[in-house]
Amino acid sequence: MTTEEATDTRGRILRAAAGLLEREGRDAVSTRAVSAAAGVQAPTLYRLFGDMNGLLDAVAAYGFEQYLRDKRAMGETDDPVADLRRGWDLHVEFGLSRPAFYVLMYGNGRAGGSAAGHDAAAILHRLLGRVAAAGRLTMSVERAARLTHATAVGVVLTLIAAPEAERDRSLSELARDSLLRTLVTDAVPAADAGVAPLVGRAVALREALHTDAGDAGSLTAAERALLEQWLDRLAGRP
Repeated sequence: MTTEEATDTRGRILRAAAGLLEREGRDAVSTRAVSAAAGVQAPTLYRLFGDMNGLLDAVAAYGFEQYLRDKRAMGETDDPVADLRRGWDLHVEFGLSRPAFYVLMYGNGRAGGSAAGHDAAAILHRLLGRVAAAGRLTMSVERAARLTHATAVGVVLTLIAAPEAERDRSLSELARDSLLRTLVTDAVPAADAGVAPLVGRAVALREALHTDAGDAGSLTAAERALLEQWLDRLAGRP
């Protein structure tokens, strides 16, 4: 089998497995069913993916790629908080519209295992980084990303587990708005803001150092590392 043929066959197997997953659920994605749907023999599947876990990892990555297309198409506005809100809504909508994919992507420890998964995490970091750069984030970008990810995934998996007729979509809005109240101050830090002025400025400066490394060229590596450590402490990062 040539490289081109292997690529074509791999794509056909992925599409077949993804179709079975969406139509019939995870239990339908068996070696026999995928091989029959893709028109290949089982040894071909094993040669290209190693085993069923390898195939499922590839299907999860395939789902992430589709998710990322929607994320990238979302674009950005001048309001980073509004963009963060839209990013949450898109994430939830993807999970509820493609539940079998979502559970495979996020319910089995596969979220960080692919390049597409890392790209999805990077998009979240960028959204939060823009909020931090505006002086409106109440904690470090890294901590905010972990909290956002944990909250969003928990909400979507909870909604997916509920019978569709009993699914309370307002739970997503409540969780989103509660999260935003925790993460974001309504204005650039001031004495009466919901976040201490020093915390907001430390988070903003920490993000600026991360995104504009060239502007800190007058600092030695040791000085930069020490400054980042101080800013992390002021921002409340453990």
